[in-house]
Parts: sequence; structure tokens; C-alpha cells
Amino acid sequence: MRAEGDDRSEMTSQLLFGEHYSVIQKDESNKWVHIENTFDGYQGWIDLKQHYSISKEYYNQLCNTEYKICTDLTSRILFKKNVIHITIGAILPLLTNPLFEMEEQLAFTGEAKSLHQRWGAEQLMNLAKKYLNTPYLWGGKTPFGIDCSGFTQQVFKVAGYQLKRDSSEQILQGNEITLEGAIPGDLAFFTNKEGKMNHVGIVLKDEQIIHASGKVRIDKLDSKGIFAEDQNTYTHTLFKLKRILREA
Repeated sequence: MRAEGDDRSEMTSQLLFGEHYSVIQKDESNKWVHIENTFDGYQGWIDLKQHYSISKEYYNQLCNTEYKICTDLTSRILFKKNVIHITIGAILPLLTNPLFEMEEQLAFTGEAKSLHQRWGAEQLMNLAKKYLNTPYLWGGKTPFGIDCSGFTQQVFKVAGYQLKRDSSEQILQGNEITLEGAIPGDLAFFTNKEGKMNHVGIVLKDEQIIHASGKVRIDKLDSKGIFAEDQNTYTHTLFKLKRILREA
């Protein structure tokens, strides 16, 4: 997904396998489509060659059916003797899908869970750590490249929770808490040197945080913010903490 209908425009987000969206408009050249991701309401432009139209009835079915979500870091689907590679967070709407009409020709043997089945903090932490060392990529949502809010969104999505796409939207969700009351699975938000809130990560045990900064990494967390031991400095200033997990 790009900011404008142009290959040279910045990537603002990504659509993973199985995600569906609504079309807002096409550009004048009829080469780009302005869309809204149904999961998080995020808007952007995609190449028309990557667009696949479905009926309104099937769109509504996708919105109201409990599908599976891939929990393997990477996996693949075999369809009509062709391999389609997918990543963690991919939706598997395999049944009654017009893209996969011939069920006997399709095979998926990876790990998956029910999309809305909620995991607890321990499972969420283990999931987050699967992304360790994933390189930072603006607009990325996969283990091959991810940004800070894409990381938190995807971890919570696989765990059964719905987060918005950007940190500026995620900070409006959940209940505010103090650092003293924080537990693993809480979200922590941070400001940069100019005082702008622009970063988010997930609280771990033992005063640690996992976040995407250069790569997905684990650093120390205290009342000042994120302390990177390898750089011997604070990289982000703590702004606010929010609780998303229901059982927390």
C-alpha cells in the first residue's frame, strides 16, 4: 500500500495474504486503486494488477466468518500444484473462497489458529519474540521487514486482538496505566527528541520491552524510556502506557 498511486511513492503499509478491503476509487490512468483495509480502516493505493474483485455477498461473508490465521513465521500453500508463500498473520479463508474453488487441489499443513481466539500474555510474548531481528521497514508488516506499529499490530492480531495500524491510532485504544502497574503484554508509547509521539513497543518481564527500532529487539525499560545497552544511551522517551489484553 502506497501513499499515492505511483511506484515511487512511499510504502505506508502492506496487505498480507487473505486480507480483504473495499475500493474507494481508481486513478485517472486506471492503473492504481485507492483502498481501505477492512481490518483496521487504513487507506492507501495498490497497483491495479494486484487487485482482485469479489462480490458484495462474498465480502460480507469474509467480514462475518471465523477463519484461521497463520502462526508460522513463514509457510506456504500448495494450490493447483503451485506454491504460494505466506507469512505469519496471513488469513486463511480457504472454504467457499472463489480463489480456491477446487478444494482437493489445495493444501496447507502449517500452524494456524482461529482468528478471534484470544491468547494470553505468555503466548503473546512468545509470539512477539518470533520477530526478533526482523529488519525495520517503514510500512512493513512481515518478518522480512516491519515498522514499530506494524509489529505491535501483527502480534496482537495473531493473538486475537484488533489494533489500528499507526501508533497515533493505537495510543487511543485500551486503558491507560502507570509504569508501576504495567505487566507483560501492555503497550508502551514513546516520544522522540522533538517531543513527538512516534514509537510503540510491547512490555516484557523484568523491565524489558520488545520493539522495532533498526530491527526487532529487546531493550531495557524504565521511567525515562528505552535504554539500549549496546549503545549505552536512551533512544526513546517514555510517554504513556496502555493495556489492551482483556484478561490483564
